[in-house]
Amino acid sequence: MKNLFLFCMIMISALISAQPFILKSVGEAKEFRLKIYYGTQGKGAFVQYSGKKEIIPLQIKSFQVDTDGRRDGEPDIHYYVWNEMIGEKINGVYTLEMIDDSASNITYTRAKDGRKFTLEMVEGEKYDGSDRYLLHGAVLAFNHSYNNHFIIVYPDGKKTAIELPSPDKPSFARQSIIEDYNFDGYDDIAFSVPDDGMGVYRMYDIYLYHPGSKRFEKLKEPDYSHSSCSCLCDVTVDKKKKLLTTGCRGGARWHQDLYRYGKNGNLEWISTKEQTEE
Repeated sequence: MKNLFLFCMIMISALISAQPFILKSVGEAKEFRLKIYYGTQGKGAFVQYSGKKEIIPLQIKSFQVDTDGRRDGEPDIHYYVWNEMIGEKINGVYTLEMIDDSASNITYTRAKDGRKFTLEMVEGEKYDGSDRYLLHGAVLAFNHSYNNHFIIVYPDGKKTAIELPSPDKPSFARQSIIEDYNFDGYDDIAFSVPDDGMGVYRMYDIYLYHPGSKRFEKLKEPDYSHSSCSCLCDVTVDKKKKLLTTGCRGGARWHQDLYRYGKNGNLEWISTKEQTEE
């Protein structure tokens, strides 16, 4: 049962990753179209208007998840509100509701006169698994399904090309997570794929953003000589205690390893917990 639940969650997450949203105006004398890209909890977002090369940052204003009032198995509703930023000024506000891979109740309110525009998804647009985020001024381009290329284009024009691990099975999709993995106040980017066995846990590659160099660098893996899991698997963060937890399964046991960052900035193993699967 646990394996089935995890598989369903993987498939749901893959659907939620179906971006960008291609939108069009409703009821306007002259229709306009745009794409909205965003990541975890609405972070890393930007908008690109049809026919325009430039992109406009979207600053997440609020993010909420409604889990109430529905039967078991029904999807949650995600609510997003973004400020459209031009320079340091708010140019407008976007709102959007999402269930699985469908967006609704989409609006844009123009700041200069308060005029509200209604938007809707463009039907029939096929998603190819490609995505882009805007994080710390850098554009991060990758693909959830069809290739393993990860390209970072920095604000100074410099570009870095990285090859990500490939999912073991074609039916599995890559997940992307925006999170502060080293607790320095700057969001980082992580990618995960199912393990090479049964796909019961996910293996992570984490790229930390360094504000000094204004570059992303891959997180150095810890010494696994004392840990039960020899990978960064099912990584979760404890922001309050500034700890990372990894999890994996071996035989009928689930293992959790706890790490903290040492003075040298490297992850250091603290302890391991084990739980027998019944």
